Amino acid sequence: MKNILCIGTGGTIASELVSDGLAPELNAEQLLHYVPQIREFCCPTCLQIFSIDSTNMSPSRWLQMAACIREHYDEYDGFVITHGTDTMAYSAAALSYLIQQCPKPIILTGAQKPIGSDNTDSKINLEDAFRCACSPLRGVMVVFNGKVIRGTRARKTHSKSFRAFSSINYPELAYIQDGHVLSFIQPDCAERPIFYDRLGERVALLKMIPGTDSALLEWLLEHNDALIIESFGVGGMPSYRGSEFYDLIAHAIARGKTIVMTTQVENEGSNLSIYSVGNRLKTELGVLEAYDMTTEAVVAKLMWILGQTQDPQQIRRLFYAPISEDLLHPASDS
Repeated sequence: MKNILCIGTGGTIASELVSDGLAPELNAEQLLHYVPQIREFCCPTCLQIFSIDSTNMSPSRWLQMAACIREHYDEYDGFVITHGTDTMAYSAAALSYLIQQCPKPIILTGAQKPIGSDNTDSKINLEDAFRCACSPLRGVMVVFNGKVIRGTRARKTHSKSFRAFSSINYPELAYIQDGHVLSFIQPDCAERPIFYDRLGERVALLKMIPGTDSALLEWLLEHNDALIIESFGVGGMPSYRGSEFYDLIAHAIARGKTIVMTTQVENEGSNLSIYSVGNRLKTELGVLEAYDMTTEAVVAKLMWILGQTQDPQQIRRLFYAPISEDLLHPASDS
């Protein structure tokens, strides 16, 4: 049987009711007591590295998770991380950049209801995660509600129901049915993973709304090294205040800031070339475009890039280099 390391981080799956609501109280070993059948097909070892509501997730915690896997990599055949659902997609994306080309499965899972609750999804998700950790699948994945989703493509799309996660602009890697992993896509890997241990945290996100004040854009650019702008439709910036938005962006890029345009629309991605409100950003100002990447992946990728370099040309090159199938884009942009 395969040796699997279960890394506990808290989340709803490990929560119990306390005086002011649900809070993570159970450790990874206690979670496995609820699913004894896991020990029938693998040899799990549990390690609790922290216990938080995933709303409290941070880049330093991503580095801690990656370091844990790096430290124990040679001892185990696969890894399961129990995690809160609210920021799981961010963590899955971050680990996809911090641990690249991994030939072993690294599975994130959790639940919409605590493992001790009636009608919980915790037990099946946990068992499915361990089955995937024992399978030939490789790399960072989210396993939830019978789906196996690439770490850079996961997004929480339902806040309460069990079908919490979707794969955005990319097919699911596999499904789990009746205890069997039905694999459709086998990600590329290397003989050994490439680990990274630095992130640049000065990354911000601005979600545009009709009437956004340019002062907000100016403040975010002043206080961060990189800014992601979630615009409308296929992408663009408003011109209701003349060229003010464009001038702020041009000035920021001239000072070495990195700006990425993406879309608030969940599916099909951006295309700045279509409308005049976006074309200038791309052709004249040199703004980066996210295309079909998820916002979660863009956030994590920029932090990973800024942990490696501050050179604008290297940032551009790394941003447009597909990693873990995070991006499909015209080669001419790189």
